[in-house]
Amino acid sequence: MQRTACPERDDWRLTADACGFDFHTIDGERYWDERAHYAFTLQEIEHGIEAPTAEIDAMCLELVGRAVGHEAFLRRLRIPEAFWPLIRDSWHCDEGSLYGRLDLGFDGHGPAKLLEYNADTPTSIFEAAVFQWTWLEQAIERKIVAADCDQFNSIHERLIRRWAELGEGHDLHLAGTTESSEDAGTLAYLEDTASQAGLATTLIDIEDIGWREDGGGFVDLEGRDIALAFKLYPWEWMFRETFGAKLSHAQTRWIEPPWKAVLSNKGILPLLWEMFPGHPNLLPAFFEDDPRAASLGETFVRKPLYSREGANIALIRDGTAIVQQDGPYGAEGFVRQAYAPLPRLASSHAVIGSWLVDHTPCGLSIREDENPITGNSSRFLPHVIV
Repeated sequence: MQRTACPERDDWRLTADACGFDFHTIDGERYWDERAHYAFTLQEIEHGIEAPTAEIDAMCLELVGRAVGHEAFLRRLRIPEAFWPLIRDSWHCDEGSLYGRLDLGFDGHGPAKLLEYNADTPTSIFEAAVFQWTWLEQAIERKIVAADCDQFNSIHERLIRRWAELGEGHDLHLAGTTESSEDAGTLAYLEDTASQAGLATTLIDIEDIGWREDGGGFVDLEGRDIALAFKLYPWEWMFRETFGAKLSHAQTRWIEPPWKAVLSNKGILPLLWEMFPGHPNLLPAFFEDDPRAASLGETFVRKPLYSREGANIALIRDGTAIVQQDGPYGAEGFVRQAYAPLPRLASSHAVIGSWLVDHTPCGLSIREDENPITGNSSRFLPHVIV
């Protein structure tokens, strides 16, 4: 794995704007950054990232199967008891998943290490699936990279194929916080892939979903029943909403399904370590109130059970927080994970995002930052296979 400086396309901003990528700059700073790219060998992709991604996902599915049958697991994850039947039923009914992203520490030398699983509402998929592929095609045309370069990226095609399987003839509603440019862009992209799969689609703000008292069910602004819904909105937030109590009574099938509430919780990190101790792709991790957490010593990463975009994560070194992110999370508790330094190239820390569609590894994204905790504005850099 190498980071290689390269010239950027003179017209990349115009290209981004033309295809709807309007969050390429955040607060005046680059989010998309093509002044460098990461290069991998095919061996690194296939054996260092793709194979471990599949194995970690399989372990996560085994964890869900165990958790829905053991209340102690769900209790340790601080999932409200009222929603255990909803989660259990969605798992036993084999409700399908669309996608997910594993965040991995990987330097091309040792085994990839799971940092967390963005299993419920992963963003950055448009730039991973489409815009970095456009970059590759144009970079080859303009001789920025070699003509024989490739990219680990079949995300777009697999999304279309998966939507066709999940749709089953239903109209699809896509809901989220549309005032967020990143969320709106993600929803628009996923709506486009669903449309290409032949689904009739409706985009709706999550706050505009209503409830039909007669007959009971979620409806859109036109009073139409919502039978199938993609939601870019975390399950733990939905559980707390006014309509949360109605989730178990509605006929709506959700993507991602309720059982993904297990995997979007950072409590899976210590549970995975309990189930697969010493696995080369896992880091030692413990719930903070577990006496075994002391085995990590005075240097570790402290993560809340629920967190988004690095919020409330702290890097503890020799008992002192040397880097930490502010945020609203932590009331449910924390986990401690062994500290594994991210690869640092050109003064930036790089995290690998390994994408799965229908549990199949199919692409990657790279985020980098001078801060060792990856946040919402951490830069996105393209990659190639050489």
